[in-house]
Amino acid sequence: MVKRLIPLLFALILVFPMGASAQNIKMFNEPPFDFYKVSKGDSFWFIAKRYGLDYHELMRLNPNVVPTNMQVGSVIRLRATAASPTTFEEQVAQLVNKERAKQGLSPLLHRADIKSVAEKKAMDMINSNYFSHTSPNYGSPFDMMKTFGIKYRTAGENIAKGQKTPQEVMNAWMNSSGHRANILNAKFDSIGVGYYNGAWVQMFTGS
Repeated sequence: MVKRLIPLLFALILVFPMGASAQNIKMFNEPPFDFYKVSKGDSFWFIAKRYGLDYHELMRLNPNVVPTNMQVGSVIRLRATAASPTTFEEQVAQLVNKERAKQGLSPLLHRADIKSVAEKKAMDMINSNYFSHTSPNYGSPFDMMKTFGIKYRTAGENIAKGQKTPQEVMNAWMNSSGHRANILNAKFDSIGVGYYNGAWVQMFTGS
């Protein structure tokens, strides 16, 4: 396995079940933050009640989250002003190019076709309950890109799970040598960023 293509290290934030009883859980009249990371036993009803929100409004803010199957570690929006997943993806691409500019590297084009594949990979990791570069449904990221018609001479992938914001996930990647190498790889010219329920994916290609 070539390290510059698929880092063996990955960024992962562990979420532990809440140990306190319901009586000891702090309640709020309004959300103290924009995003919430789902813990074991959470439901839309409980989260809405805890943070002084309307249950139906909370569901409207998170249309991609299945109420009967909330994934532990996934991140949901608590406020309408919070960034949407699409905004998250664009912000990550911008942060990547900011880091590349610091090193005198050319910016990466955030391609819609690669972005679509990265989104499918993020969704697949959540729905199929795994965290790996190799998907049980699509195979390696290289196989997956080829399946969806992405042509390349060189390619790579970064994945992460549990980070709440684009800056947080970029910090995690930049502090990992393998992920940083992908972000700053001079041979790459394009990127696609995917985000789904707390899963983050960067797919890189070079032509």
